Amino acid sequence: MESLITAAARALEAGDPLGALNRVALRNDAPSLALRGIAMAQLGDLAKAKALLRSAARAFGPREAVARARCVVAEAEIALVSRDLNRPAKTLAAARATLASHGDLANAAHAGHIEARRLLLLGRVDEAERTLAEIAACPLPPASLVVRELVVAGIAIRRLKSKEARTALDLAARAARQADIPALVAEVDSASLILNTPAARLIARGSEHPLLLGEVERLATSTALVVDTFHHVVRRQGVAVPLGTRPVLFALARLLAQAWPEDVAREALISGAFQARHADESHRARLRVEIGRLRTQLKPLAEISATKQGFELAPRKTRDVIVLARPVEEKHAAVLAILADGEPWSSSALALALQMSARTVQRALEELARSSKVQSFGHGRARRWMTPPVPGFPTGLLLPSPLLKA
Repeated sequence: MESLITAAARALEAGDPLGALNRVALRNDAPSLALRGIAMAQLGDLAKAKALLRSAARAFGPREAVARARCVVAEAEIALVSRDLNRPAKTLAAARATLASHGDLANAAHAGHIEARRLLLLGRVDEAERTLAEIAACPLPPASLVVRELVVAGIAIRRLKSKEARTALDLAARAARQADIPALVAEVDSASLILNTPAARLIARGSEHPLLLGEVERLATSTALVVDTFHHVVRRQGVAVPLGTRPVLFALARLLAQAWPEDVAREALISGAFQARHADESHRARLRVEIGRLRTQLKPLAEISATKQGFELAPRKTRDVIVLARPVEEKHAAVLAILADGEPWSSSALALALQMSARTVQRALEELARSSKVQSFGHGRARRWMTPPVPGFPTGLLLPSPLLKA
């Protein structure tokens, strides 16, 4: 009977869940329950997989700590795939420590990779990198190498390091081909598309064109005055003025930058920044106040001068002004960016990843659902939201992560 367990495990390692189930589907001993759970996870029945793994963990005896820890790691991976990001990190950390103390370094590393991916989804890039660095060096099977390099690539993409991201993805592709698991090959191919998909739009002097990730990276060292709509910052090289908490000021800055070197009429500024249909004297008075505040904020970077028609921007120490805009303008672009990975997300997981309140995320989802941009299934706490991939939405750029540290 042990030969069946070994054969089933090898089938799972090769990405053949049906072959594994043919050997252990009718068995209810602890190892078989664990293998059945992993097989169901590979087939996409995550609820059944989770139940089987929990049964397996209970069935293993008190002396089988390593086997129980492996079940915990497998369940944590299912939680990651199902975007259950509220799962306590201490449980996985304890399992990882148990595996490492018993010499199972490969599975301990896999547990570390799962935690790093969870942190990356939450936008905690520094913590993800530290977790990756803490993983003990050991020979890893090709499938684990794929996961590791995908995490490395994800961190590099968040930090706009396209060369490092491409190197990691090339290593992941090589390991995926060596593992000969179609699902892993498809995951790497999907991740590689980010480097060849427009990540942003550059707007300057009345025209615009798409930018790839590498081109966005080069803007970080540009001498131009950049109005960054991803992070609501106005910057030039090492000087940055954050306006994330001042939406009206940022809207005015963007309108002035988009028109540069021309001026912008007062009516256009009032309409764009205040969303007013008809400008009256109160709007004009408010515009003067807000322009004064913006002038104070941007003093290290630019001057704002009044003209006969309105106002114009005059950058300091540079002759270029550009707007770095999202590839697609959408009110709830960040929500759509996360859902573009094709995985089902709960509203609470979205709130964690976006660092927003659950109610704000729920309102955004309901608005998107009314316009048929997202769809949901399930009810109550089991309700999940998803959408087909949206071209032009590279998730890594839109999740919380500073583009430039002032």
